Amino acid sequence: MSERSALQRRIRAWLVLFLVCLVLSGLTAFPLVGELHWANALVDNEWLRRVGDGLERADSEYPFLLYGTDWLAFAHLVIAVFFYGVHRDPVRNVWIVEAGMIACAGIVPLALICAPIRGIPVWWSLIDMSFGVFGVIPLLILRRMIKRLEAMPPAPTAAPVPVAPVPVAAEARS
Repeated sequence: MSERSALQRRIRAWLVLFLVCLVLSGLTAFPLVGELHWANALVDNEWLRRVGDGLERADSEYPFLLYGTDWLAFAHLVIAVFFYGVHRDPVRNVWIVEAGMIACAGIVPLALICAPIRGIPVWWSLIDMSFGVFGVIPLLILRRMIKRLEAMPPAPTAAPVPVAPVPVAAEARS
């Protein structure tokens, strides 16, 4: 296996890792009420109880509020679709990886600004910010590998095989 094809395989492996995490993160935004029931059964935490109570009340009295988290989940899935371009042509579509890195960086100021406004505990904001910090790691690795791939000489292409002329039938000449 050539160095180029080995690098392309590593790029695809890191891409799959990132996509699995992105899709799972999005899918977990759909069943929030059930997830909080499960979390509260496992952990006795005042904040989680408060969040669970709030979600239950919103679900029973104002279910349309949870529609926002459905859109959050959908956004994760749509973002994952864009990364198919990286799979098809990593060098040409490196911009998608870079846009993902910018999005990961944006998580930190969003959590620092919005969490206090919404009354979110600092420790929960740190958990939220960790999605950006840990999410950017595979993207940094991907970008570095894609830049290495871009710097490599192009893969050799097979030389065209000469085709012998086809003799014209005697009947067609007359």
